[in-house]
Amino acid sequence: MRDVQLSGLYQMYAMNNLSRRNLEVKIFQYLLDNYKRFRLFNKNKDRWNEFISWLYPRLGKAIDRYTELGSSFDTYIIGLVHNAAREYRCRESEHYMAEYICWKAMAEDMLIQEKEPEYSEGHNDISLPKDIYPRQILFLLLKSYYFVTDEFAERVSRTIGMEFTVVKAMIDELRNKRSRKEAEILSLRERVHSQHYRCLKFQKRLEGIQAGTEYHTKMKERWERARRRFCAMRKRLRGMSVSPSNRLIAEVMGIPQGTIDSGLFSIKNRLLPYVNNVDKVHVMD
Repeated sequence: MRDVQLSGLYQMYAMNNLSRRNLEVKIFQYLLDNYKRFRLFNKNKDRWNEFISWLYPRLGKAIDRYTELGSSFDTYIIGLVHNAAREYRCRESEHYMAEYICWKAMAEDMLIQEKEPEYSEGHNDISLPKDIYPRQILFLLLKSYYFVTDEFAERVSRTIGMEFTVVKAMIDELRNKRSRKEAEILSLRERVHSQHYRCLKFQKRLEGIQAGTEYHTKMKERWERARRRFCAMRKRLRGMSVSPSNRLIAEVMGIPQGTIDSGLFSIKNRLLPYVNNVDKVHVMD
């Protein structure tokens, strides 16, 4: 298709010899075929095709805005393409920035994640102190339920004289609550990433606005509000944990939280000398 055809196509459309749909299709095909002429996107045809596909829905409005009192239709379309290319590049930059922020945040999350402790079974012959009551053992089991198997929980149930189905029901409820908490943390983390991106975008806009203007003042206020919200969301995220709290265990068992607190505190004090002795044995080995 030759360059001089655009004005001729518009004249045919103006005289009702060409439908609006066919005019848009022919312009679209013209742009696809002449990508080297515009010298955009380093003459990369794939990126050019993506850009023209993004531009195509806007051709209709561009045709409506054109008037023959100004430049020729060829010049008008060429100017439209160059202006749209600048907007397209800006959108690409924002998209790449968002991807970079998200991946950077995800990488930081992966770096700080630690492997869950692995518990060996090489010291099953070591017995616990006799002054720890069965109910306290149940508290300890529920506190560390995520790291024990059902087989181990069944053995503990027999030891403390409880039905395994009752203990299993408590553990399953804690697992369900953990799954919901993990989903809540994931959702909040995604919102934190999005809010971080908004803050960076507002900050970038501020750099291009003259200080002291009304628009600069409004944009600065928007940035400050976004920043405060980002800090509050990040603080809330840091405070969230999937580990079972004493309050949660008390809810599952249907007893006061103080009972759980005192029971676990008592176990800690009684096991402390015992754990120190075991550590000394390991060091000597």
